[in-house]
Amino acid sequence: MASRKTLSGIVIRMSRNKTAVVKVNLEKRHPQYHKKYTVAKKYKVHDENNTAQVGDKVRIEETRPRSREKHWRIV
Repeated sequence: MASRKTLSGIVIRMSRNKTAVVKVNLEKRHPQYHKKYTVAKKYKVHDENNTAQVGDKVRIEETRPRSREKHWRIV
């Protein structure tokens, strides 16, 4: 069985009940010029107990689809 993807990011918004928006910064390298650059992406994540607050650093894990846009959960 394959392991699930995990990412770490910062909670930037508490959207609805049991939902948070997490901003993840990924560092990539250009294939030809080998320069590093940062790509930011926002994920809607499932927070079962509403424990996360804005500004918290959290680890998220890929999971089954909870809704149309939520495919991640807070670990």
